[in-house]
Amino acid sequence: MKKKYRILIHVVYWIYIINQGLFPFYINKLDASLLENFQYFKDVFINTVLNVFSFYSIYFSFPYLIKMKVKPVGILAVIILIGVVLMIRLPLNFGFWKYIVKVPAKDLVIESGWIWNEFRLVIITGIYAVLIRFMIDWFESQKLKNELINQRQASELALLRSQVNPHFLFNTLNNIYSLVYKKSEEAPAAVMKLSKIMRYMLYDSNSDKVQLEKEVEYLKSFIELQELRSNQERYVEFRIDGDIEHQTIAPMLLIPFVENAFKHGAKNHTPGIVIQLIATSDFLSFRVENFKKKNQAAQADEIGGIGLQNIRRRLELLYPGKHNLSIEDGEDMFKADLYIKNDA
Repeated sequence: MKKKYRILIHVVYWIYIINQGLFPFYINKLDASLLENFQYFKDVFINTVLNVFSFYSIYFSFPYLIKMKVKPVGILAVIILIGVVLMIRLPLNFGFWKYIVKVPAKDLVIESGWIWNEFRLVIITGIYAVLIRFMIDWFESQKLKNELINQRQASELALLRSQVNPHFLFNTLNNIYSLVYKKSEEAPAAVMKLSKIMRYMLYDSNSDKVQLEKEVEYLKSFIELQELRSNQERYVEFRIDGDIEHQTIAPMLLIPFVENAFKHGAKNHTPGIVIQLIATSDFLSFRVENFKKKNQAAQADEIGGIGLQNIRRRLELLYPGKHNLSIEDGEDMFKADLYIKNDA
């Protein structure tokens, strides 16, 4: 909790306490004799000063008292603290009326009723002090806990993303090597596409969010590079609906599904891979379908070579409660359907 908010809590509390003391005056329920020589206001003043002393004596002592592991010692410390505060309050109160207000000595008699009232005020003020200190400490602990959770999630997300980048880079380099090895005329174009991919991976993907348009351009470069390698035209059907220019997305989030389709897709279909992206102001839908190779084992446990658990965990960290990932691993077809709800 920020310092200004802690101060505000204390200010509001003391405004409340002072107004409680002045409440009989507000509603005109005071005996006229109490208003003579401002006696009532003097009483409110000294009680407020003494309550401030009692409050902060207990407020600042509370953290030390709560840390005492031996309960009897802690209880004894509380009793001693209350006794010390009470012994300081009594002479201060007495001295105020005798030496500052100059009340006659015959009217200043410390009776049991006076002591009991001071004791009652110490207890009541102490309860408020403990409650407010506990509330502030609770908010502080929650803030610290949230910061630790955020740091842990950020570290975990960075680790998950770091597993994605090298994987796609190695696969892309293998594709380039294949083209060069075959002395393909498409090799220079492939190198240019590789430069776009690397620029995106090294610079843009370090941000928490990127423009959806950039992620789509990255997907297109990757698809074109794959098609150059396989020399198979119209193998991929990529449909885009909606506005991708004004939407954002976590970087490198969609590419594992596309890479997975190329890795496990059958090559004897046209198109062999169907990709559909729908972007609206309310949601983003991304579906990838591919025909499976014959006699191929289930591929649902591996997306892009980095594991489905990686993908699911990234989604949980990036879009908690705002996404749905559906995987359908059929006999001939594999479908991955991702739905992300946009922030309001």
